[in-house]
Amino acid sequence: MAKTSILLAFWDFLKVRKKYWLVPIVVVLVLLSLLIVLANGSALAPFIYSLF
Repeated sequence: MAKTSILLAFWDFLKVRKKYWLVPIVVVLVLLSLLIVLANGSALAPFIYSLF
């Protein structure tokens, strides 16, 4: 429940302050962090290294 309240508070912040340009930055950061977490010790590591 706490995670959803943080997301809702962040979304309310974006709406009130009109900071919609932050959405792509946050999405990219979340995707990169998921990529790092999922690639840690997995069979996907050699393929991820070739991307960068």
